[in-house]
Amino acid sequence: MSAGRLIVWRHGRTEWNLQDKIQGQADIPLDEVGIAQARAAAARLASLAPTRLFASDLQRAAATAGELAALTGLKIEYEEALREIDVDDWAGLTMTELAAINPEAAARIRNGEPQRRGSNGETVEEVATRFADALTRISAEGTSEDTIVIATHGLAARVGICLFLGIPQPNWPAFGGLSNCNWVSLLPGRHGWRIEEWNAGSLPEPVMSDDPQR
Repeated sequence: MSAGRLIVWRHGRTEWNLQDKIQGQADIPLDEVGIAQARAAAARLASLAPTRLFASDLQRAAATAGELAALTGLKIEYEEALREIDVDDWAGLTMTELAAINPEAAARIRNGEPQRRGSNGETVEEVATRFADALTRISAEGTSEDTIVIATHGLAARVGICLFLGIPQPNWPAFGGLSNCNWVSLLPGRHGWRIEEWNAGSLPEPVMSDDPQR
């Protein structure tokens, strides 16, 4: 069996988003704007009558999911596999600061070339694999009547969804980053999952994210 719809939902704004700092798995909370974004988006998503709710266990995603849980009564199911990319000791740096410290690494990231984040963090390929595996497992647990919402993070969601859909890696940059509290809606079809909506939830706005392809 397979779920009827997957909604992959990026968390609301944090202070580090506003300051353009790399967050990775640093456990940064939502700021006041982020809480308001989560509350507003939850009201829209509640209209889809979700049946299950998953979230990264980092507090910015968990608090975002909490707004939907409060409206729907759903229990949040936490998954470490839904965390943002691990950037290790790069957490808290801006891309400008990273470029000053390690210009070669910053250039490779900007150019979409392979680059492990931090001294002992993840590559984009590694985070895509763990996130896509989580989507495969979560979707397989559902039925055609299920609408499953997954509260998570921008870069992990973008690359993980692309791998889940079988999109070749050179084409991943064609899929733009997700704005805070926007989502991707995926539907099953005859030939596998397909995109119903990408970066949905508001009018276009600047993307403040760990995802440098913006």
